[in-house]
Amino acid sequence: GCRPGPGELATEKEAEESHRQDSVNLLTFILLLTLTILTIWLFKHRRVRFLHETGLAMIYGLLVGVILRYGIPATSYHNKTPPSCSLKEGPVSTLLLNVSGKFYEYTLKGEINSREIHNVEQNDMLRKVTFDPEVFFNILLPPIIFHAGYSLKKRHFFRNLGSIITYAFLGTAISCFVIGNLMYGVVKLMQVAGQLTDKFYYTDCLFFGAIISATDPVTVLAIFNELHADGDLYALLFGESVMNDAVAIVLSSSIVAYQPSGANTHMFDASAFFKSVGIFLGIFSGSFVMGAATGVVTFTKLHCFPLLETALFFLMSWSTFLLAEACGFTGVVAVLFCGITQAHYTYNNLSEESTKRTKQLFEVLHFLAENFIFSYMGLALFTFQNHIFSPLFIFGAFIAIFIGRAFNIYPLSFLLNLGRRHKIKGNFQHMMMFAGLRGAMAFALAIRDTATYARQMMFTTTLLIVFFTVWVFGGGTTPMLSWLHIRVGVDPDQDQQPCGDNFQVLQGVRIAHRLSKTKQESAWLFRLWYTFDHNYLKPILTHSGPPLTSTLPSCCGPLANCLTSPQAYEVSVHMHLQNRTEMHTAKVHCSICSVHFTGFMFSLNTNKQTNKQISSPTSSLAW
Repeated sequence: GCRPGPGELATEKEAEESHRQDSVNLLTFILLLTLTILTIWLFKHRRVRFLHETGLAMIYGLLVGVILRYGIPATSYHNKTPPSCSLKEGPVSTLLLNVSGKFYEYTLKGEINSREIHNVEQNDMLRKVTFDPEVFFNILLPPIIFHAGYSLKKRHFFRNLGSIITYAFLGTAISCFVIGNLMYGVVKLMQVAGQLTDKFYYTDCLFFGAIISATDPVTVLAIFNELHADGDLYALLFGESVMNDAVAIVLSSSIVAYQPSGANTHMFDASAFFKSVGIFLGIFSGSFVMGAATGVVTFTKLHCFPLLETALFFLMSWSTFLLAEACGFTGVVAVLFCGITQAHYTYNNLSEESTKRTKQLFEVLHFLAENFIFSYMGLALFTFQNHIFSPLFIFGAFIAIFIGRAFNIYPLSFLLNLGRRHKIKGNFQHMMMFAGLRGAMAFALAIRDTATYARQMMFTTTLLIVFFTVWVFGGGTTPMLSWLHIRVGVDPDQDQQPCGDNFQVLQGVRIAHRLSKTKQESAWLFRLWYTFDHNYLKPILTHSGPPLTSTLPSCCGPLANCLTSPQAYEVSVHMHLQNRTEMHTAKVHCSICSVHFTGFMFSLNTNKQTNKQISSPTSSLAW
């Protein structure tokens, strides 16, 4: 046989070394997560709240980034003297090279500075640590967003639905344009001061305003959940952060799609503006319909095999994101509304074991993915090779996000309070202003495109803003709650019973009471939809709700019998019998209470008469 030549041996050795390096990189992230989890356990054991786990993950990522950047020497198989060539149309992504009759394919990895030409190995190692941005969108973001929709506390969310939509849509748009215009002024100031070395357009400023308007108050909400803070405030913050992530993604895509015709492609053009608005509405509505439809059609009839049922549910949920992206929509919007829809419908059709398993599965995936992203943020500060630190731009961005957040919260709260029965109090508004942290979504949007000078400066600034808000505002949440006198120790799922312990009803009546109370307290938009959903959609899509034979007209009897599942009749009969038993129990309890109360009043009157008889002689003698 033929012996391999020295070139083939070098290639095999390089491939083996590359495989080892990839394993070391993944092991680094696993160790980061392990260390974060152990420190979280220590913090929870000691009841430490000044630093959240996301802040810890970022600190550990920073430390590992310093070690990778400055502490590890690298070995190389690269040629230190690159050949020179000229390309008329700029760099190409793939290069075919003819060497002595053999053709070799080379792939573009990225540009490196001339002063780092002798440090190619170090650049290659850092480049491997830098993940492909698509990994964030296709692997890490779906479980985070789905868990947000799946774990939604529906009662408080729907009670504040109108306010949440206002903050998420109108508030995010206001924040985007306020930040974008302020940053355009900062860019003009940088140009005058001679600190701008490349092009930075108005559309770039608007794009920065869109991505930095994506709030992620995960630290604040975790502390709220731990301290059992006010349910309405939690719902407002949680709902706004979930919805405005989706709005920020679609808004940034619309700004990128803004392409005026003519010579100057960065001046205002009315037709291009309305085209961008149309793209925004089309992408958002299409993603919403796709997510809701996928959630509705996720039927699982595998009750006898809970493991298969959970696996199918998981794959259908994840495929919603990929399907939306493949069709040109936004996967984040689709998977968010898929989670909300599945929590409302599909969750009721799962077996008891699968309901627990799916909830725990997505909770674990959400925890790992979120901490992985925050660890990677700390790592990226030192491993990303094209950072552009501009003090004036960074300082201007900090000022702009606070002004943009204030223009979002305070004017909209004033307008919303004009029509709300339960007003958004001043201390709630201050807390929402304080809790406008930037996190995983802003980072993921910023790292998705770092090809130009403007995008590299945005990425660096976004990274520093995330660090500052998570550490400073996340750590200051507990003192802020105390300073603003926001009540804690509240159980958001607990409804106040009207007559104390004597009139406690059992599960069926409690659920009916809670649903009716939710309907009464919810936004008018939800009240319009509630009756239709309860009478028609739930009986068709789940085993709960009244049978269609009792809600549809009598002429639709055959159709109602066809669409209503046998389990729905069983549930209806069971609930009817349970309600009768509970009402009978309540009446008996009420009779016992009234007997006790009558006996107590009789004994009280007897004691009064006795006291009068005893006190009368004493009084006359005293007289």
